[in-house]
This record gives sequence, C-alpha cells and structure tokens, in this order.
Amino acid sequence: MPRSVNVVASHRRRRKLLRKTRGQYGRRKNVWTVAKNSWEKGQQYAYRDRRAKKRSFRALWISRINAGIRQYGMSYSEFMGKLNKANIRLNRKVLADLAMNHPDAFKAVVDQL
Repeated sequence: MPRSVNVVASHRRRRKLLRKTRGQYGRRKNVWTVAKNSWEKGQQYAYRDRRAKKRSFRALWISRINAGIRQYGMSYSEFMGKLNKANIRLNRKVLADLAMNHPDAFKAVVDQL
C-alpha cells in the first residue's frame, strides 16, 4: 500500500510561515529552512525585547527626572525619597513627562516637598 502524505496541510503550513517572513532579505523570505530559522529567532528576540523595553524606558524616565530635578538643587534619589515621605504617588513615567513637557507643573510638585 502506498504511503499517505498530507501534502495539502504541510504546504499550507509552510506557506503560512513564508507569509510571515515576506519582508525579509534574501533566502530568509523564500527558502523554507532558512525562513523557519529566521522566524523562530525573530520570535525569541521579540519575547526578550518586550521585557528589555520596560527596563530601558524606566532608565530613560529616571534620567529625565534627574535632569529636571537638578535645576532645583536636588538629586534623583533625594527627590524620590521626599516624594514618598510626602505621600505623593506619581509614577516615573508621569514625573518624566512633567519634567520634560510641563516644567511649571513639575515645579509645583517640587514645591510641595
């Protein structure tokens, strides 16, 4: 009896993955094994970098707050300590936005300390 191979399903599965690698360069977009490896590696980077993005944004916010607070003769750590003591619950994202785009509002926060 001849061997039964479901070519339709495997072709569909391959075509679906080749569609995902459509914008890539060279053999990464049209050679099955290379495309599969490249797509899998891309998924690993995406998973890793979703977490790294959170770290890098936090670092950016901290440096922006630090730059904004230095004008008032304070360091970042002093400022955050005083904020917590004064029970002002603003996160770093909001504080960085205030320091950069709304200096008057940031000064109002600093004056409350």
